[in-house]
Amino acid sequence: MTTNNPTTDPTTTDENRTTDANPTAASARGEANIWPAFRYRDAKAAIAFLRSAFGFEVTAEYTNPEDPGLVDHAELTWPGGGGIMLGSARDDGSVMSDVGIASGSVYIAVDDVDALFDRAVAAGATVVSGPSEKDYGSRDFSVTDPEGVLWNFGTYRGAGRG
Repeated sequence: MTTNNPTTDPTTTDENRTTDANPTAASARGEANIWPAFRYRDAKAAIAFLRSAFGFEVTAEYTNPEDPGLVDHAELTWPGGGGIMLGSARDDGSVMSDVGIASGSVYIAVDDVDALFDRAVAAGATVVSGPSEKDYGSRDFSVTDPEGVLWNFGTYRGAGRG
């Protein structure tokens, strides 16, 4: 799947583009402002896993014209809103060159923790902790994907958000 570049596509207008001069455009339209970004050794396999295990939807995928096995940039949206970006890891010395477990993780609020846990395990996710009740009123689980990225899912939607 290849899509237009929103920064150069003439159908994308300035009033619809979030910029330093207009930082709330996306939020005013109900769009996500935070997009966690990842690099994977095998980005195409990661995309397939994230779709199968968690239900992400691919909204953009730009393959490298010189090496179609590499993903220059991909965007996956979450059915409940928001999304992630990812691409193929490269040995180019950039800040995103190294892949693997970092000191952070992704948390996604969901309605049916147990069904998503079963789906993730069936797709090959490695269980870190199974579904359990938390003292802050959530039911959560944690898994890693095949490249070791930690994913957390639970019913907690943030303080004051129900």
